[in-house]
Amino acid sequence: MSLKTKRIFMAFIGVIITGFCVGTIQKTTLGTDPFTCFVTGIANLFGSTYSTFYLIVMAIILIGVFIVEKHYIGVATVINLLFTGAAADFMRGLWDMAFPQPSMAVRAGLLFLGVLGSCFSASLYFTADLGVSGYDAISLIAANKYKLLPFRFCRVASDSVCVIVGFLFHANVGIGTVITALFMGPVIQWFNTHVSEPFLHGAAKSGAAGKNQG
Repeated sequence: MSLKTKRIFMAFIGVIITGFCVGTIQKTTLGTDPFTCFVTGIANLFGSTYSTFYLIVMAIILIGVFIVEKHYIGVATVINLLFTGAAADFMRGLWDMAFPQPSMAVRAGLLFLGVLGSCFSASLYFTADLGVSGYDAISLIAANKYKLLPFRFCRVASDSVCVIVGFLFHANVGIGTVITALFMGPVIQWFNTHVSEPFLHGAAKSGAAGKNQG
């Protein structure tokens, strides 16, 4: 498989798995991801709907990303906009059929699966470098362009800010929100080093790159 084919494959599969994981986490009703929490809080502040402010917030972020580091906008960004929602709805429907009234143990298991899968999928399309979602680009720009902190810490910081804003404006904050805010950054970085980069570039080269980053 050529490098270009690998990158396209990783971007597409990563975005689709992201949608599946969003639907899985939604099924748990144990708290939304940090960005959803943030947008919901802002929508509450202005007495509007989530869908309306999702478009507004994403438009603002994408304009900023385009100005600062436009190479993060690409094929995967478009795929993300077009397919993530549909994939999430599809997976949520499957879980609804499989577990109409899930127990707490099932919900906890689905939360673990959804968060772990989200980290893996994000790692795939980050490493493919064919564009990312506007929100994902914030942490990548902070880490790679401005060298503020390693990516995992930049992601924890941005997620934490989103959770705080969402909480202040009465968004649904649960254990799932806290887990994704605190652990997604480090786990994504682990998948980058141990799975995605070795798959794309080869284990030896990726191992050397990982040592240089550390």
